[in-house]
Amino acid sequence: MSADNRTHAASQEMNCLAFRRAKLADPNRLSAAARAHEQGCPGCLAFARRIDANEKRIVRALTVPVPEGLADRVILGATGRRPSSPYRLWALAATVVLSTGIGLAWFARAPVEPQYNFAASAIEHVKNEPESFTTVKDADPARFATILTDFGADLRAPIGTVRYIKLCPVPEGTGWHIVFETEEGLVTLMLIPGHQPNGRNLFEERDGMSALVRAAGLGYYVIVAESRAKVESTDRLLKQRINWTAARPPSRFG
Repeated sequence: MSADNRTHAASQEMNCLAFRRAKLADPNRLSAAARAHEQGCPGCLAFARRIDANEKRIVRALTVPVPEGLADRVILGATGRRPSSPYRLWALAATVVLSTGIGLAWFARAPVEPQYNFAASAIEHVKNEPESFTTVKDADPARFATILTDFGADLRAPIGTVRYIKLCPVPEGTGWHIVFETEEGLVTLMLIPGHQPNGRNLFEERDGMSALVRAAGLGYYVIVAESRAKVESTDRLLKQRINWTAARPPSRFG
C-alpha cells in the first residue's frame, strides 16, 4: 500500500468527534489516524488551529508574573482544592473559555427560519463539545426530571443514567445539552424551547453521526448518536418513558 493510501485509510478510522476528543485531551500528541483526519477535514483542521492558538496563549500567559498565592486562591474558591501547578490553573481556565466560546458560536449564528437545519446544527454542537462524553457534570436524576417539567414534559420512567447536563445558548435564549447512558451506549439529548420545526431537515447523517428532531413540549428535542439505528431506538425509548404533551408550566428558560 502506498503512503497516500495508508494516510487515507488511517483518516477513515476516525470521525470528527473522535478527533476533537483526542485534540482536547492532548493537543500536541495526536495519533497517525488523528493527523490524517485533520489534514482531510477542513472543519477539524480549523478546530485544531484554534486549539493550537489557545495553547500558545497559555504559554505566553505563563510568562506573565502574578501575585504570589493568587492562583491558589482562585482555584481553591472554585473547586475547594489547591491546583497541582500554575500550569494546571491556566490550562483549566483556557479550557473553560474555549469550550464556552465554541458553544456560544454554534447557536449564536443559528437563524430561526423554516430552512434552518436543526439536526445538522445539533451534530455540529456535539462535535464541538466532545468533553460531554468524558465528563460527569450535574448528573442529578431529580434535576433532569425538573428540567423536563419546565419543558412541558413528564418523566414516566428512567431513560438511563444521566451523566452530563449543561445549559447552552440557543436563538430563543437557552436550551439543555444532556448526555445519558443507555444499554447501547452514550446518547445526546438536546431540549430546545421556544420554536417548533415545521417538518423540514428533521433527520441528518454526517461526520459519522446521526441526529433526529421532534417537536415536543415547549419546543423540540434533538437526539444525536453514532448511528441511525441508535437514534431511532432512543427515540422510541423517549416516547415510551416521557410524556411530551404534559400540562405546560410557565417556562423558566432565559
